[in-house]
Amino acid sequence: MNKFKLIIGFVCAMLIAGCAGGPTHESTGEFLDDSVLTTKVKTTILGDSRLKLLQISVETYKGVVQLSGFVDSENAATRAVELTRKVKGVKSVNNSLVVK
Repeated sequence: MNKFKLIIGFVCAMLIAGCAGGPTHESTGEFLDDSVLTTKVKTTILGDSRLKLLQISVETYKGVVQLSGFVDSENAATRAVELTRKVKGVKSVNNSLVVK
């Protein structure tokens, strides 16, 4: 019976460790948090009449939001970055938007 408890304990520990994040990969919780942040940023951008969601791609990794795609002006790029920074949970914004 003790071997069984030891094996169960080991399996549980491995499952928990498998869900942990590291410097190069996200934990399950971080992935879900990033998905929520991405959705919030997209919703914020979509709600702004001066920006076009289809031109801006949003990706999030560990709270850092990457904006990429094309915008019509430098003002639109600046506006997208400003709106993104205001979203709760965003740690920083990487702006890779290109003015066409």
